[in-house]
Amino acid sequence: MEDKKLEQLTVGAGCFWCIEAVYYQVKGIEDIVSGYTGGTVPGRPTYREICSGLTGHAEVVQVTYDANVISYEDLLVIFMTSHDPTTLNRQGADVGTQYRSVIFYHNDQQKQIAKAVVKEIAPYYENLIVTEISELGEFFKAEAEHQNYYNNNKRQGYCTFVIEPKLTKLRKLHADKLKKQTA
Repeated sequence: MEDKKLEQLTVGAGCFWCIEAVYYQVKGIEDIVSGYTGGTVPGRPTYREICSGLTGHAEVVQVTYDANVISYEDLLVIFMTSHDPTTLNRQGADVGTQYRSVIFYHNDQQKQIAKAVVKEIAPYYENLIVTEISELGEFFKAEAEHQNYYNNNKRQGYCTFVIEPKLTKLRKLHADKLKKQTA
């Protein structure tokens, strides 16, 4: 068996609870940390500060994955089809710069792949893609209650009405990239 080739992806697609729930379903995912990055205010931001929209940070997930199992490009295609990349600073009822569609690249190769994926996906959308592609700055882990949110709160209304439809869409579009479901 090959050794694992661990790499990271950092993206924001509205509320981090949604994209975290999506990536937990994908083969090759080793770890997911919900957090904040991309802001301009110094110091460690809190969820309350992020929600104000004044810090410039985005809610993101930092995904550690095995590149021998799934590629960065495949993860970005899943990302681009798991939210609406054509709405500026908004995903559904979540509005503000903290909910922007954004890919934070870790190196130049990721930057080039991100640009290529956005260009490849663009014709499938009626409106212009507004996904930001930015260099990753300092990443801050979100508070404990935001980690693995969907799996810990499946009966909560937001999970039922916002996250579950995204997971249904994921299963329809990317079944070949998902972990096998157990009963």
